[in-house]
Amino acid sequence: MALMPSLNPRIVEALYTEALCLADNVRARFERQRHVLAAQAGNDAGNEAGEDLHRVQISCEALRTTTRVMHCLAWLLNHRAYFAGELSELQLRRHGRLIANFPASEADIVATLPDDVREMVIESERLYERIQRLEQAWRTTGLSGDSAVRRLRERLSHAVGDAA
Repeated sequence: MALMPSLNPRIVEALYTEALCLADNVRARFERQRHVLAAQAGNDAGNEAGEDLHRVQISCEALRTTTRVMHCLAWLLNHRAYFAGELSELQLRRHGRLIANFPASEADIVATLPDDVREMVIESERLYERIQRLEQAWRTTGLSGDSAVRRLRERLSHAVGDAA
């Protein structure tokens, strides 16, 4: 069941735990940020159009960051299922893909975020890049097209050898 020498259940579990914690932290922290911005908007009667635009931009970044982490979690869940024997290699290959060109965060918006929120956005990007590298390595070296044929030949060889 080895996909590639560097991808194993322990690595998948560690990344899954990391991604799960990050997803929860990102959701909670952006929710707090939303409340802070709403409170500030209630106290200020100034530049409402600019504040509304800023709130929308932050909401978009929250959605982008959360979605990025959720895609990582989905990829990791598929690999967990594979290692648990719940998915075949073929099913994993067909349905275990990571989105290749996920939109990057907008640097000018991220720069306006509090330091801890900015760090979570950066952490989500790093996690996604790590999963992308695993995905790329898995796609290029993990599964060979003749693996089912090779396994069948091996089974036949053993069966013929045992019968002789």
